[in-house]
Amino acid sequence: MATGILRLPLRLFTRNAGVTSRNTGLKTSNISRSTQTRTAVSTSSGAILPKPDKTAFGLIRMTAVVVPFLYVGTLISKNFAALLEEHDIFVPEDDDDDD
Repeated sequence: MATGILRLPLRLFTRNAGVTSRNTGLKTSNISRSTQTRTAVSTSSGAILPKPDKTAFGLIRMTAVVVPFLYVGTLISKNFAALLEEHDIFVPEDDDDDD
């Protein structure tokens, strides 16, 4: 059942796009990598297309993305907590554990 649902868009795509063929020539460098999308995994004859090129996403790139968003999230949380405390919506209790 699920495979039939997934195959329907593939059939429609291959009908509209014609025969999907492999690019055996040189790679074009004028196309931006961010705009490339792959909607088909097989040709109309049933052959599986090769794996797409994998872009390395190193530790430095991941850190450059994660750290600023964590910092912005921390600032938003801190400011919202101060706003709640200022309007006496949520005021943490001062627990004095004097044993």
